[in-house]
Order: sequence, then C-alpha cells, then structure tokens
Amino acid sequence: MQGKQDRKARFRTVISLIINGEEITFEGICEGAITNQPQGNNGFGYDPVFAPVGEVRTFGQMSMEEKQKYSHRKKAVDQLVQFLKEAKS
Repeated sequence: MQGKQDRKARFRTVISLIINGEEITFEGICEGAITNQPQGNNGFGYDPVFAPVGEVRTFGQMSMEEKQKYSHRKKAVDQLVQFLKEAKS
C-alpha cells in the first residue's frame, strides 16, 4: 500500500445459522484504516497495522479488553446470542 492515500479497511465476520432449513445470518463489522507502519506487539495477523475508527492506536497496541469494544467477531456473536435468547422465550 506504499503511496496509497485511501487506506480504509474493515474486518467483517458473518455467522450463519440454519434452523429448520432457514438460514439466518449475523454480521459484525469493524471499520478502520491500515497504518503506514506496524505499531504494537499485541494480537496477531493484521492487528499491528489496523487502527479502528475513533482510535489513534492499532489493535496491536491495545489490550484484549480494549479490542473487545471494536470486535467484529463479538458484534456478530452478540447478535446470535440475542436471537437465540429471543427464540427461546
């Protein structure tokens, strides 16, 4: 991405649940940008080069607890859990 001005990026998780032949999907998205240089040693993969919207730090600079605020996986799982709770009622 050297020399690129548009550095927008996103993490996206989609969970698919099939009940009685019907597919239901739950999506979590974390918008952000790719930094110019890796920063931080926490996490894995793209964490040191991804800064979520609203943050100046990368995921690589955040604790696991701080990352949960932005987690695309958590957003999708939370939707699934809420659906299952409502279906159980």
